[in-house]
Amino acid sequence: MSKAKVKTKVSEESHADVIEVVGAREHNLKNIDIRIPKQKLVVFTGVSGSGKSSLAFDTLYNEGQRRYMESFSAYARQFIGDMERPDVDKITGLSPVISIEQKTTNKNPRSTVGTITELYDFLRLLFARVGEAYSYETGKKMVKFSEEEIIAHIYGRLKGRKITLLAPLIRGRKGHYRELFEDIRKKGFVKVRVDGEILDLAPRMQVDRYKIHDIEVVVDRLQVTPDMKLRIAQSVQKSLQMGKDLLFIFDHDTNSLLQYSKQLMCIDTGLSYEEPSPNSFSFNSPYGACPSCKGLGTMHEVNLEAVIPDGQLSVSEGALAPLGEEREAYIYRQVQQVARKHKISLEKPWVELSPAAKNILLYGKADADPEAMRLHEVDMNDVSEGPVYYATEFEGVVTMLRRWFTGNNTSEYLRDWVEKFMVMRSCQTCQGSRLRKESQWFR
Repeated sequence: MSKAKVKTKVSEESHADVIEVVGAREHNLKNIDIRIPKQKLVVFTGVSGSGKSSLAFDTLYNEGQRRYMESFSAYARQFIGDMERPDVDKITGLSPVISIEQKTTNKNPRSTVGTITELYDFLRLLFARVGEAYSYETGKKMVKFSEEEIIAHIYGRLKGRKITLLAPLIRGRKGHYRELFEDIRKKGFVKVRVDGEILDLAPRMQVDRYKIHDIEVVVDRLQVTPDMKLRIAQSVQKSLQMGKDLLFIFDHDTNSLLQYSKQLMCIDTGLSYEEPSPNSFSFNSPYGACPSCKGLGTMHEVNLEAVIPDGQLSVSEGALAPLGEEREAYIYRQVQQVARKHKISLEKPWVELSPAAKNILLYGKADADPEAMRLHEVDMNDVSEGPVYYATEFEGVVTMLRRWFTGNNTSEYLRDWVEKFMVMRSCQTCQGSRLRKESQWFR
């Protein structure tokens, strides 16, 4: 009697450590018995048709899914349907199962494990709903202000300045918004701010329906003085009402745009965040992506070591590699004219050139000598000796490479050639996190 109890206990312990399959006959399996250890990485290998998928998916996964479905109530199961039991005698020690689909994905720098598996969508929703915002300037938790507190903050920070109160209506959406403009005009407003530009409202006014727009209605324009307190209070109330608890203030003295929200604001600095949404935590959205790297986490920068492989050579000998070896090329003639203008020797080794001369050739300007940047007329066909100057500002070799690499009209061949002089580095703004600064300060 005692021996039977001992055997049962040993069997239960073994089931906790292994998954035991007895008599698996699904598809081309031939009455297979197998014990699979838990907490281990187990790999099924074999030639095509040997039964790997039949054992892993059609037997183990299907049975685990079937058992999970049976745990639902009868009411829930009527919407799901019944699942057939795989052709197997017995499976013991089976835990809840997860099957990951194997598929080929394109190489896209905007795709991660989180985006492909859609787990990132749930994380964005989680942070948007329960995340708490902190100020990236002070590290303190953001607080909510009432209308009275917002007015007091305006007087404390913008006293005596001329401001424009804006109520945001459209944030990053496409459309012509003809009906919206007409509705605003009927309410008595005369100006709107479209994509950063203040415009007069006119009948049948509309914008490009295929472009993304930001639209704010100009609620009031005034100077922050003590006698304007009632008017400011009324304008703030109206702006928050139209902007759904969000208010923009344009400071004409500094040409800066301030955000005030009844939801999130830093009490010490006045820093305000927009109400978070799932897009605020997406590096594929303009409202969540880092503005510097556009949500990629990395940036291409010009590698000066590739541009100047040998500093002992002169420019005429090939110190600047992007200029190539052709000395009759248009770009090299530009360099010759600019060098003549600024009295730069192209025969002197690169290391012996002055910092100002190097900056002119690389970046098109020398901060140390503003007078040298004045523009003069030049005929590019004139190769005679004398003070001949280039008619437009020379952009510099480095600036030229950046323009070619990022230009919309640049051919794939030219971009591949420029990439030889570039290096991939982590974005210094977001430190590789891909998200804008505000989104990183939600906990």
